[in-house]
Amino acid sequence: MFTLGIDYGTNSVRALVVRCADGAELGTAVVDYPSGNQGVILDPRNHLLARQNPADHVYGLEKSVKQALAAAKKTPGFDAAKVVGIGVDTTGSSPIPVDAKNVPIAFQAKFAKQPAALCWLWKDHTAIREAAEITALAAKMRPAYIAKCGNTYSSEWFWSKILHCKRTAPSVFKAAYSWVELADWIPSLLAGVEDPKDVVRGVCCAGHKALYADDWGGLPDVEFLSALDPALADLRERLYQKAYDATTAAGALCPAWAKKLGLPAGIPIAIGEMDVHYGAIGSGVCEGTIVKVIGTSTCDCGVVSAKKKVRDIPGICGIVRGAILPGFYGIEAGQSAVGDIFKWFVEGILGDVKKHASLTAEAAKLKPGQSGLLALDWNNGNRTVLVDPQLTGLMLGTTLYTTQAEMYRALIEATAFGARVIIERLKEYGVPIERIVCAGGIAEKNPLLMQIYADVTGCTMLLAGSSQACALGGAISAAVLAGAHPDFPTAQKKMTRLKKISYKPKRANQETYEKIYQIYRKLHDSFGGLDSKADLGGVMKELLEIKSSC
Repeated sequence: MFTLGIDYGTNSVRALVVRCADGAELGTAVVDYPSGNQGVILDPRNHLLARQNPADHVYGLEKSVKQALAAAKKTPGFDAAKVVGIGVDTTGSSPIPVDAKNVPIAFQAKFAKQPAALCWLWKDHTAIREAAEITALAAKMRPAYIAKCGNTYSSEWFWSKILHCKRTAPSVFKAAYSWVELADWIPSLLAGVEDPKDVVRGVCCAGHKALYADDWGGLPDVEFLSALDPALADLRERLYQKAYDATTAAGALCPAWAKKLGLPAGIPIAIGEMDVHYGAIGSGVCEGTIVKVIGTSTCDCGVVSAKKKVRDIPGICGIVRGAILPGFYGIEAGQSAVGDIFKWFVEGILGDVKKHASLTAEAAKLKPGQSGLLALDWNNGNRTVLVDPQLTGLMLGTTLYTTQAEMYRALIEATAFGARVIIERLKEYGVPIERIVCAGGIAEKNPLLMQIYADVTGCTMLLAGSSQACALGGAISAAVLAGAHPDFPTAQKKMTRLKKISYKPKRANQETYEKIYQIYRKLHDSFGGLDSKADLGGVMKELLEIKSSC
């Protein structure tokens, strides 16, 4: 038996055909989104805006699956008729305004050029004001709502984006019968669902992004939403009453899409989850393991048995039962920009897309602290633990002799320091961390980054065995749902593995980075608003002192 994993990223969609018995990957395909700037619709007048065209999602779905199946057919014994399930992951929160037939209103001619009618991509931060209002109102009326998401609601999330749409694009809001997360909409498309109320919603996006919890009856109550805007209370009735974990199917493949893709009609479609959550499953997440999916941004995912009590953790993106693995609390944290920072510097500032490799090679020759530089990793705001999208990047310690490679390494180190802040916060609140598994193209292709992460955090960095961990996680979920394996632990044991390479902390590097990290925390706490009395007067000289000792 075989399953299919479909992974929707920021710039492309990829499909992966997997053998259920052992996780062997028989065929894969990556299709870039044709719209916008590498798939992202931007606004030069507003750097906070980031949208995607739902038409790209449909285009990428059909093309990637057909190409992956064609590649798999080269393997003896493979037959598309033996594909028993499909799993889908996407970015999140990436909600889409849809009409009463579950069709994106962006497909209507009158909204074709209206950005608000598109999919509101995860990294859209236009709803900063609305997020602050939701945080303040919840603290006053329903503190339990935000206690599970670090006491701060984000502009990246469901309700803030919809409220911002209502205020800034009222015609779009009025035309939208409902809103559906991309992670729920793609499975509903494959299942042929024609009523938004019939879309089977995953607790992954619902719990982490939409303030959903069974503890308080699902979505935020009418009284709370009315206090924000009565229109949100009206919308609530057109959304959903219940969200489900991965033990529930999102639907079955409808005849129309079965014919398009060349797959058996009626096979189960696993519940939609965010890319990093299925990526955690595809990397073998279990209690005691933190999975870092390193891409344009980074998400850190862990699980704790639902039989245990999990403390509320300030600044963490969410603690949601069933969000990653059934029977566990899913815990998510992350950094709003990692790969995007390197891309900004090399392609945006230096203007040379080919220079990543040469800069990495030059940066690898430098010792920790040798550049005298220190950066903050907030070029797209801070997701964890400060939860503030209005924070920006910083590069400290430059001289007339500072090189491009030194700056590049300082940016890598900044993301490593940000990763350590998250690890320390999780440990502080009792989340068990016995090993760290990294997934994603950056983790696989950049040994320098992985070694710096090990040296800064003091943790051994392991690598997920699959280059397509997110798509693999979706395929694993589909395999369990289809009965190829009795449960997730069995499926993960059979279908996941780690690469043989690992990165262990080097003591000498650790000692230097410990000194720099303490300076980083001064900057972090001061510019992040945690310490208004911080004395930064000696920071530059401290960096120079470390530099002189190298």
